[in-house]
Amino acid sequence: MTTTPSQGPMPLQGFTVLDLSQGVAGPYCAQLLAGQGARVIKVEPPQGDWGRHVGVARNGHSTISSTYNGGKQSLAIDARHPDGKALILQLAQQADIIVQNFRPQVVQRLGLDYESLRERGLKPVYVSISGYGPDGPFADYPATDSVMQADSGLMFSNRDAAGKPQRIGVLLADIAAGVYAAQACTAALLHKLRTAEGSHVQINLFNVCCALQSTVFSEEVTGAQAARQAISAPNGVFDAADGKLTILALNNEQFVRICRAFELAHWETDPRFASNELRLEHKAQLHAELSRKVAQQSLAQLEALLGCHQVLHARVRAGRDVVGHPQAQHLRTFQTIEQPDFGPLVWAAAPWACHADAVQPAPRIGEHSEALLRELGLDPLEIAALVARQVVATDSDARGDTR
Repeated sequence: MTTTPSQGPMPLQGFTVLDLSQGVAGPYCAQLLAGQGARVIKVEPPQGDWGRHVGVARNGHSTISSTYNGGKQSLAIDARHPDGKALILQLAQQADIIVQNFRPQVVQRLGLDYESLRERGLKPVYVSISGYGPDGPFADYPATDSVMQADSGLMFSNRDAAGKPQRIGVLLADIAAGVYAAQACTAALLHKLRTAEGSHVQINLFNVCCALQSTVFSEEVTGAQAARQAISAPNGVFDAADGKLTILALNNEQFVRICRAFELAHWETDPRFASNELRLEHKAQLHAELSRKVAQQSLAQLEALLGCHQVLHARVRAGRDVVGHPQAQHLRTFQTIEQPDFGPLVWAAAPWACHADAVQPAPRIGEHSEALLRELGLDPLEIAALVARQVVATDSDARGDTR
């Protein structure tokens, strides 16, 4: 079912974002700005953002590119060609915000780095997203989400029961970097409105992943969590008669609630379970007995019981279950996007209500090339010449239309 989020303020209406980024982190940053009302012009190569070809992909779209590029305008340009670079510089002159996630030497070679634009008299809010930052021994290392999850400790933090590091099953490094970048960008935009000065916002995935794990690092460095992952007991996923749910207690009061919900009065008086520290030492015994209690009941029975006793719990849901979650229905968390040439896609709204209308689909490669070039003052013959020299690609080029 297609629903429309509640209409809210559009604080970035009237601002223009030049999105030079590809993949997830940069595009998501720019899309969050679009969700707050900004006009976003996505400049991508004639073959398209590489994210268009990752994941479930068809006809120049993928689930990744459609998720992180909704509502943008696409201009397909070969930035390596001098004429292509000149067009991008024209767009930069009109942009309030520029977002890019090239490696440092690449954007400098193109002459589209912050300092080069400053030398031209431009004062944009300029957002750079990189793997490891602009300098240092790892600055030029390629950094995908998986690489970063390993190198920043996220995989180690996500160890399984046997202690084996595991990749978190979402593009967490990229997505979090996009969120941090959007927040820093809007703060820099506020600064520009107050001072008329642009600024260079530099976000790197390594620092983002470290920020996400600050508590973990503190505990590991002090040795408090060197040998265990759990922070409390009982705390885990348990098998019910018809599914799985997580049950946990973070303090003594919550532990007592579990005891009373499952009629485990002897736990309340057992000195082995008198504190969280002691309960962690005897986690195996707690989980074994709790597992037997949980296995005898259905999810519905357990939810009613645990809700009555205010025990921390939730059933473990697959994606389809989350889309149908009663609270998701109430909050209008999901929309269905009719993505041309791909089909319907489920889209999760930003956590705040800024959209005046239902979210728009992602553009085709070069869908708005001709219109945007006309805005720059080019006439049809000039645009045709650029297309003929393969400096610019249009929607018909991407489709292979020979009409």
